[in-house]
Amino acid sequence: MEEWYSLKWFRYDVLNSFEWVYPYFLYLLPFVPLLFWLRDALYRKHKQKLVITYNPVKGFRDWLTLLRLIQPVCVALAISLILVCLARPQIISERTDQYSEGIDIMLLLDISDSMMEKDLSPNRLEAAKTVARQFIKGRLQDRIGLIIFAGEAVSLCPLTTDYELLYGFLDEIKPDMIPTPGTAIGSALAVAVNRMRDTQGESKVAILISDGDNTSGNLGPATSAQLANAFGVKVYTISVGRPKKAARQDSTNISNAFVDESELKNIAGLGNGKYFRATDNTALETVFKQIDQLEKVKARNVVSRDISDFYRIYLYWAVLFLLVALGTKSTFMTNILED
Repeated sequence: MEEWYSLKWFRYDVLNSFEWVYPYFLYLLPFVPLLFWLRDALYRKHKQKLVITYNPVKGFRDWLTLLRLIQPVCVALAISLILVCLARPQIISERTDQYSEGIDIMLLLDISDSMMEKDLSPNRLEAAKTVARQFIKGRLQDRIGLIIFAGEAVSLCPLTTDYELLYGFLDEIKPDMIPTPGTAIGSALAVAVNRMRDTQGESKVAILISDGDNTSGNLGPATSAQLANAFGVKVYTISVGRPKKAARQDSTNISNAFVDESELKNIAGLGNGKYFRATDNTALETVFKQIDQLEKVKARNVVSRDISDFYRIYLYWAVLFLLVALGTKSTFMTNILED
């Protein structure tokens, strides 16, 4: 705050910016000159006067005559400023903060060789990474972690609210990060449950993205899904790519390029979640939007008000004018014949 003696406190824009707690004191300001008129009217007959012959025009111009106005003007200004103080000028700034009750979300991303199929553009893995980034961007203060899996599962990023860190990990994901072949869905889900079992989030969610059956790992998907349910972790499963029933009947080699939906459906059912199928990029985006709505964060707005009082500034000015008025009361600046 600037010094109290700055003249900026009397500018119109500054006075207009204030919130007045007791504005009715300001309505008394026009009556301040009336006080002096009443004083003069009531005590006019009791004033002691010294008759002096002088030219009124010359006397008004005389600086000694003008100095006699200092004392009553200071008193008037002091009373006016005291009324301004009583009106209590304030500047109130409001800030709205949004708080969420927090959801713990673990993303489980399959990076096995079959995720390089190009039925999604540019391939299944890159499409999943792109949509996962959009999903993270739409969350508010949720703790999100990242697990990748192929023949084994690796916790790539623990639960965090540092979304920039998550984006960095997503960009670095490559199929060769886990050399072990296979698809360890059960192991990945078990790692997710282990990461979230002791967290304090209101809701715990695992989003599993894969395109194949469980072909490796030491723990079966059904057992992991039951563990997730026991620890309150809701499991959403997303199969990316064309289902096996879409394969041509004359095909001589049905490979992992086609998705077996039964495994992922079973996991979602046991994990108290929901199963989704995404056969193209648009469908995958729609799936994440549906999950985003199903696990919508419960947010609340908290409005905080910062109140700054400025009545002291005008009180200091009022005291200053009162001191000037008292200091000039018994000097040549006032009528020495009056008490």
